[in-house]
Amino acid sequence: MRTQTLFLQWAVVALVVCTAFGAFAYDSDRRLVREHQQRALVVARTVAGEPAVREAAAHWSAANKRPGGGARGSGATLAGTEVRNRAEAVRRSTGSLFVVVTDDEGIRLAHPDTAELGRRVSTSPSAALSGREELARHRAHLGEEVVAKVPVRAPGSRQVVGEANVGVSASAVRGQLVRVLLGGLGWLVAALVVGFAASALLARRWKRLTLGLEPDQLAALVQEQEAVLHGIGEGVLALDARGVVTVANDEVRALLSSAAVPGRRVDALGLTARVRETIEKADGRPVMAVVGERVLVLSARPVEKDGRHLGALLTVADRTDVESLTRQLDAVQTMSSALRAQRHEFANRLHVLSGLVHAGSTREASEYLDALIGSGAFGESLPALDSIQDSSLRAFLFAKAASARERGVTLVLGGVTWVEDRVSAPVDVTTVVGNLLDNAIDAAHDGTRRPPRVEVELIAQEAELLVTVADSGDGVRAEVADDLFAEGVSTKDQAQVLGGRGVGLPLIRQIARARGGDVRLTERGSPPADGPRPPAEPVEADRVTGGAVFVARLPDVLDHTPEEDAVPGTACVAPRRPPSGRGTGRAAEPGGGAG
Repeated sequence: MRTQTLFLQWAVVALVVCTAFGAFAYDSDRRLVREHQQRALVVARTVAGEPAVREAAAHWSAANKRPGGGARGSGATLAGTEVRNRAEAVRRSTGSLFVVVTDDEGIRLAHPDTAELGRRVSTSPSAALSGREELARHRAHLGEEVVAKVPVRAPGSRQVVGEANVGVSASAVRGQLVRVLLGGLGWLVAALVVGFAASALLARRWKRLTLGLEPDQLAALVQEQEAVLHGIGEGVLALDARGVVTVANDEVRALLSSAAVPGRRVDALGLTARVRETIEKADGRPVMAVVGERVLVLSARPVEKDGRHLGALLTVADRTDVESLTRQLDAVQTMSSALRAQRHEFANRLHVLSGLVHAGSTREASEYLDALIGSGAFGESLPALDSIQDSSLRAFLFAKAASARERGVTLVLGGVTWVEDRVSAPVDVTTVVGNLLDNAIDAAHDGTRRPPRVEVELIAQEAELLVTVADSGDGVRAEVADDLFAEGVSTKDQAQVLGGRGVGLPLIRQIARARGGDVRLTERGSPPADGPRPPAEPVEADRVTGGAVFVARLPDVLDHTPEEDAVPGTACVAPRRPPSGRGTGRAAEPGGGAG
C-alpha cells in the first residue's frame, strides 16, 4: 500500500506540474501574440500617419472617383512610388513580415511582393476603411500572421482614404514562445524532482509512524485493541513518549478515579503521587497503591520498537476484595493456630486432672477443675476481655493475642477498654485494628526492649470507636515519621512482599477518613539508651511504654442504642463506665486521645 501510494503521489505531482506548465504555455502564447499585435499596431499607426502615405492614398482614392480613373498602373509602376519605398523602409527597420498600404477600395499601393501591387488584399479591409483599428490573427498568402490594421486618413481631414496593414509572422511568435518555454522547462523539472522527493519523504514518514504496518493490519489491530481493552478486567493506560494519553479503557478510569481520555497529558489526570512515580519509573515491577478506598496493583513497562522509545504502558489491577479476603483468612488462620495451641494446652490439663483422679486426690482434682472452669480460655489468653461485648471483636482480639503469644509478644488491653455495643462495620474495624496490631507486634518482636509487649485500648463513645495501640519496640525513626502515612513508605524490608510495602497505613487512614475519622501517630517513641537506665516511674501493670503510639477514631462503626430508648420512662440516665477496679488508661492522658 505504501508503494502504491508513493506512485500515486508521483502521478498526481506529475499531472499537477504538467497541467500548470500547459496553462503557463497557453498563457504565454496568448501574451506573446497580443504583444506582437501591439507592436504591429504601433508600426501601422506610424505608417498611417506618414504624410506621403496619406497623400498617396488620398490621390488614388480621388482617382477612383473620377470617370475612367479606375486604372492604377502596373506593379512595376507602383513599385517605384514614394509610398511603397516608405513602407518597405519601415518593414525592414521593424523586422515586420509585411507593411501594406491600400486605397479606400482595398487595392494594394505598397507590398513587399511587387507582383501583388495593384491587387485587392486577401483579407477584408472593411473594419479599417470604416474608421476602426483591428487586431487579428489569420492565414494569408504569406503564411500565418499576426496583423494590425489602421485607417489612413486624407491630409487635413478625417476622411478614410485607405488602410495601413502591418503583419508579423506567427513563426516568430512561436520561436519566442519556444524560448520562453525552454526557460520554464528547467523549473518544470525542478518542481517534479521536489514533488517526487517530498512524496518519498512522506511515504518514509508514514512507514515510521505506522511502524511498517499496512492499512488492513492497522484496521485489524484497532479492532483487536478495542475488543481486548474493553473485555479484560484490568485497567490499561498507554502514554506516548511525551506523556500524552493514547489509550485508556473504562476500567482504568474507574480504578484511578480519573478522567483519562486520549489526548490529555498525564500531569492533568489528577493521579496520586504513587501512581505518577510508578509511571515515571516504568521498570515493570508490580507496586501496590491506595487510590480512594481501593487497593491497587500497578505495573508500568516501557514500550519500544526497533530501539525507539514509544512511551509507557500502565496496567492496574484491583486487589481490594483480595486484600479483604486475605485479612479475613489471616484472622481465620490465626484463630486456628490459637485453637491448636489451646487444644494442646487443654490436653496437658486433662492429663493432670486424669493423674489426680487416678491417684485418688479427689480434693486436689476438684480444686484444679474449679480453677479451670473459672479462668476460661479467653480470660487466660487476654485478661479483661469481658469488657468487650461484641463476639466477633472478642474473637478477633483473642486470635491476635494468641498469634502474638506464639511470637513471644504479650498483648494486653488498655485500662479503660469498654465496648458494650455490637460492631456494625466489622470489616472496617478489623482492618484498622488488625493493621495497627500487626505493625505493633512486629515492632515489639523486633525491638530491643524485653519483654516485648503491645497494648490495645478500645473505647466506645456512642456510635464512635476510639482505638489506641502502643508497643514496646524501638519507635519510628525521625526521618520516616513525617511520611509514615504516604504510599510506599515503610520501616520494614520492602523486598519481602510482592508489590512492596507501605500500603497498610495509607489504606486504614483512608478508611477512617471516609467515615469522618482519622488515624495518626501520636508518639513515635525511641530506642532504649545504652548504659544504666534511670529508675522507672510507677505505672499500671497493663501499661506499655517506650515505642510508637497510634490512635484511630472510627465514627459510625457501632450499633449504638441510647439507654433512654432502651428503658422507656426513665428520666435520668447514668453514664456507662468500665468495670470497677480498672485503671484510667492511656486515652485519658493529654494527647492520648484520637482528637
